Amino acid sequence: VQLQASGGGLVQAGGSLRLSCAASGLGFINYAMGWFRQAPGKEREFVASISRSGGDTDYSNSVKGRFAISRDNAKITVDLQMNSLKPEDTAVYSCAADRSFRLSQFPRDMNYWGKGTQVTVSS
Repeated sequence: VQLQASGGGLVQAGGSLRLSCAASGLGFINYAMGWFRQAPGKEREFVASISRSGGDTDYSNSVKGRFAISRDNAKITVDLQMNSLKPEDTAVYSCAADRSFRLSQFPRDMNYWGKGTQVTVSS
């Protein structure tokens, strides 16, 4: 199983970035997908998740209204559109796959993790 995140970079506050996670080696449609982030010196935190069909989504309060998660089950990708970025959004962003039927915000519930991509927001 491989989850490969891409799209990170350096952006000014108020700007946008779109992250993408390409999955291989798993039955993608059988997994809910999530994005998590970890800033230096902080614990990994939940950002967003999306159900197997894409019909249900969940967001952390800190990104709600600014970020949007989506998935393409044909292309086997899950994206995170990040708008109105703030310096506090700076972190390494990772995608994860969750085999359960319900959406979870907890890293311990994820079955597979990808390597992260760095997002840096300058003030």
